[in-house]
Amino acid sequence: MKRSRPIVVVAGLLVAGVIMLAWTQTWFTVRLQAGAAVTSTVAADGAAVVPQYTALAIASLALFLAMTIAGRVLRVVLAGVEILLGVGVVVSGITALVDPLAAARGAVGEVAGVSDLGAVRQVVASVSVSPWPAVGIAGGVLAVLLGVVVVVVQRSWPGPSRKYGATTSGAAAAARRAAPVERDAVVDWDDLSAGVDPTSADGAVAGSPTDDTVGSERRRSSDDAGTERGAP
Repeated sequence: MKRSRPIVVVAGLLVAGVIMLAWTQTWFTVRLQAGAAVTSTVAADGAAVVPQYTALAIASLALFLAMTIAGRVLRVVLAGVEILLGVGVVVSGITALVDPLAAARGAVGEVAGVSDLGAVRQVVASVSVSPWPAVGIAGGVLAVLLGVVVVVVQRSWPGPSRKYGATTSGAAAAARRAAPVERDAVVDWDDLSAGVDPTSADGAVAGSPTDDTVGSERRRSSDDAGTERGAP
């Protein structure tokens, strides 16, 4: 179950691709009455019949990509949204199939020069339906099923890795410490403000038990030398 996430994500991307593909294909071929227009047939594709498919497919695509980094609660929310998107695809496809002339009114109106649905029905002789509406509806059904699957199996998916973020920040901090720092008055002042002795080679905190600065070494050496010179 832990390895199901990449499978579900890839399946979701494929379903979104199927919906987008159906949107680009011809759904209805409308044959007009003789003399109704210059051309006798009108091909109504998914862009004209179900223009909302492209938005639904893109939203589904982005949703499954987001699932790769989402936490448990957000995954449930995204799964619910995916179910709603799938329902939208199914309802739009079925609505177009129930009344093809209403769905293809815009495409027919551009050719026949009419805009009213009643006038469109008068100039249409017949309508042929391609398999692509069924493909689009099937994609919506699969989207709904995938949303349900995500709700069921997402509990076993690993969440965002905090260890990776901590390791990355630790490595960046180590790199900054290892990088050479050009000393000047501003840098020394910042070190003193942070409680760090700027004369220490390892950046030890001033006043700490491990503070062994260059200046203190020099003072101890001078004191020892003075004591030896003053000894009888």
